[in-house]
Amino acid sequence: MIVDSHCHLNYLADCDARLGAAREAGVCGFLCIGVNEATHPQVLAIAERHQDVWASVGVHPESVDATTSLDWLQAAARHPRIVGIGETGLDYVGGDGESPQLRARQRASFAAHLALGAAEALPVIVHTRAADADTMDLLRAHRDCVGVLHCFTESWELARCALDLGWTISISGIVTFRNADNVRAVARQIPDDRLLIETDSPWLAPAPHRGKPNEPAWVVHTAAYLAELRGQALAHLAQHTTANFERLFSTSLPQSRSNSSSNMR
Repeated sequence: MIVDSHCHLNYLADCDARLGAAREAGVCGFLCIGVNEATHPQVLAIAERHQDVWASVGVHPESVDATTSLDWLQAAARHPRIVGIGETGLDYVGGDGESPQLRARQRASFAAHLALGAAEALPVIVHTRAADADTMDLLRAHRDCVGVLHCFTESWELARCALDLGWTISISGIVTFRNADNVRAVARQIPDDRLLIETDSPWLAPAPHRGKPNEPAWVVHTAAYLAELRGQALAHLAQHTTANFERLFSTSLPQSRSNSSSNMR
């Protein structure tokens, strides 16, 4: 059984059908990721409706601007279906990502999310692109917090820093892309007990579904590819990534118990 540790179910057409297809494919749990205040009710409603779906709460770095408020996060984080803080982080790629003012706002937002994760004893889900130095500085400044660098595409230096600080790294379908040699190099080196897999659906569909809207069922393709890349049996990788998800996010997956109705957090 495999967990999709990072998906945006509220952006999927026919979400319930897509979840059903994923379960048929062997996916036993889903983390629906929050990206802003406006869509938080949608994310939470899906987690409340499905026992094998959990949710996070946060403001994506690309949603951060001069009007962004984080005042609502702490109360939202205390809902019983919320198991993580984020998606937060830094994105310095293109367009407004070059603005010093925006970068400063992103750093302040990221620091606030890290502090909230520590205060609420919840892991933080981090998005980082072209911001290695600042990401490492903030992770080191918040050593009382742990979490996951999701959809990892950055340097081994950043990965090693995160691992040394107790963080986990998640690999998405990008690992199957022909031009993703750097992702494959990192993915080979992540220890078994620090690895997660994800779809980031509806984006970044893995081979053989490139160019299509991604969906949680296709995490099985990423898992199979990653297992072969690491020279492991698929069952080995599935077991470890599922256990890592349960441990990091303090969940108990329905399929891991004989009485699935008792798994509510």
